[in-house]
Amino acid sequence: MFKFKVYVILLSVVFIFFNCKKNENEDVNDESILKGKATIYVDETITPIVEDEVMVFESNYDAKFTLISKSESEVLNSLFNKKATIVVVARNLTKKELNVFEQSKIVPKITKFAIDGIAFVANKSSNDTLVALKDVIGFMKGERNSKIKGLVFDNPNSSTVSYMNNLAGLNGLADKDVYTFKTNNEVLKFVSENDGMIGIVGVNWLSQPNPSMNSVIGNLNVLSVKGLNKEGYYAPSQNNFAEGTYPLLRELYIVNCQGSSGLGMGIAAFVAGDIGQRIVLKSGLLPYRIPARKLNIVRGHSNNEKK
Repeated sequence: MFKFKVYVILLSVVFIFFNCKKNENEDVNDESILKGKATIYVDETITPIVEDEVMVFESNYDAKFTLISKSESEVLNSLFNKKATIVVVARNLTKKELNVFEQSKIVPKITKFAIDGIAFVANKSSNDTLVALKDVIGFMKGERNSKIKGLVFDNPNSSTVSYMNNLAGLNGLADKDVYTFKTNNEVLKFVSENDGMIGIVGVNWLSQPNPSMNSVIGNLNVLSVKGLNKEGYYAPSQNNFAEGTYPLLRELYIVNCQGSSGLGMGIAAFVAGDIGQRIVLKSGLLPYRIPARKLNIVRGHSNNEKK
């Protein structure tokens, strides 16, 4: 009788153990394209639009994302080191970067979803709201200009620095009269308090500012830019993005390396779909696909109504 009781107890322990392991595995594998938990690493210069997309996705589906905002360099390094499997960046991967994945037999799913831009901002006290791109590039190369006292970037490893260095053909920023901070908001605050400085930030931080930054934004002019070998000055507006006249455009991408049908696939499809593209349109950026409109005829007159 004693042996029988011991046998029953052991059997119960084994049953509970395997049942717990089963539940653990179910929790681990409980992610689909519309539910579960996932982490997204985001280029900090485009954090506001990603926050908006994620908020709406989470409100519609049983999903929870953790957003980690880092510089472009840190985001991509996290992807290459396999610390991150879903990232949002302000450029496409280069051929060299794609080769890194190819060697690991990983095929990234890359989804373009918006067109953003780099904006130049100056203190409101300046009456000049125009700037030539050649003058900014010249300043980066050490050519001093009476209109520009200094350039201010968000982070030495950011996508804005990389973008401008590529335009200027430089490998790094100059030590003199070129300043870097940690965030876009710090750049905006510094420029708002210092005459003659030009801040260089992602347009997304101006089109969707944090409410706490309203007074700072109110003390800034967003400059219209004349492109290299171009005529005319253009502001970083949706219309100028669409027409391609603004000279500092860049494309936004979701890179998904999950290798399975998880939330990376779900958020990419959502952002590139009708609702996600309307969120982009509302944000002040340009959707990759302009959402369709339908014409409703109501009692003898017509209404253009968004779907």
